[in-house]
Amino acid sequence: MQIYLVGGAVRDHLLHYPVKEKDWVVVGATAEKMLQQGYQQVGKDFPVFLHPDTKEEYALARTERKTAPGYKGFEVFASPDVTLEDDLYRRDLTINAMAQDAQGNIIDPYHGREDIDKKLLRHVSPAFAEDPVRILRVARFAARYAHMGFSVADETLALMCDMVKKGEVDALVPERVWQEMYKALGERNPEEFIKVLRGCGALKKILPEIDTLFGVPQPEIYHPEIDTGIHTLLVLQQAVLLTPDRETRFAALCHDLGKGLTPKEKWPSHYGHEAAGVPLVKKLCQRLRIPNEFRDLAVITAQYHLHTHRALELKSSTLLKALEKLDCMRKPERFEKFIQACIADIHGRPGFENEDYPQADYMRKACGLMKQVDIAKLQQQGLTGKAIAEGIHKQRLQLLKTLKKSETEN
Repeated sequence: MQIYLVGGAVRDHLLHYPVKEKDWVVVGATAEKMLQQGYQQVGKDFPVFLHPDTKEEYALARTERKTAPGYKGFEVFASPDVTLEDDLYRRDLTINAMAQDAQGNIIDPYHGREDIDKKLLRHVSPAFAEDPVRILRVARFAARYAHMGFSVADETLALMCDMVKKGEVDALVPERVWQEMYKALGERNPEEFIKVLRGCGALKKILPEIDTLFGVPQPEIYHPEIDTGIHTLLVLQQAVLLTPDRETRFAALCHDLGKGLTPKEKWPSHYGHEAAGVPLVKKLCQRLRIPNEFRDLAVITAQYHLHTHRALELKSSTLLKALEKLDCMRKPERFEKFIQACIADIHGRPGFENEDYPQADYMRKACGLMKQVDIAKLQQQGLTGKAIAEGIHKQRLQLLKTLKKSETEN
């Protein structure tokens, strides 16, 4: 029985990148032998075991045979006769198909080290085309390593394009798409995830609401980049610079979906795109079964980002209505994420990356003032029900009018 460290841990060690988890492959063993040594078997589809002490995953060396469309259509074969090279051959990318033995020697039958030097994401074998999840994984690795100069190898991109044309991505289940997208949102360059999917044609199938934005023009005076799709990626980049929070980054990605519905005869204007984007965000989130907290932040960002941009010019009554809809007092953390997404939107334009944005602090001050309303005092006055609600509204409005006046004078 021989045990090897495999996959991401070997790759990231060679890249001098933080190693988050370790996976091991066991050659020359059986499930019975693993159980006898105290390993705990997990999963029914293939033999993976948890180490009795470290709880790290140890998988028996295995091969796979395609039996049906999609990423679940595989028959797994594990046997003591399966070699390390056989096991590595079934992996997606050459940089993920390396192993390390107990002495620290690197076993690299498919030239992953060479591709690390060339900074290429290249598939190991034609078997890559059998699993559509690998398209998502390549896009995610592009998001992770783009800052190091990595790109997708031409032949791998061509293979991904062919997979899309043959309908392989149609078999992807929502949960797996979101799982890879969620991971990509946490990387240093999540916009590369979108770029790679678009480059192979998968974006149109997986995220059509975002794919539609490319080629849609905006007024050049406000958007030097003109293209809405490019603007969306720039906003996502800016969100990354502002926060590691995935919810905020997702909201930045979805903030302008409504522009994809604007009739061509009305281009480059996009009047009403905020409200138009709301059902698109909800549809996307429902289709991919995206968690509610992601959906809710993305919805309010789509609907109210222009209110924030125009906060200094809005009537106090309009601002109050927006702040109440944003639920800023009861959900201050979500409100701050919303503000961060709005900042990213302003900065996501060439030449505006360092633009001053006083609207952010103005919105924060306005929300803070609304909390100053003394509800207990209103109750002491004998107000109840509708009357107390009107009293709260009246006081909030007066506070916002005072804020607007002071900001105007300054």
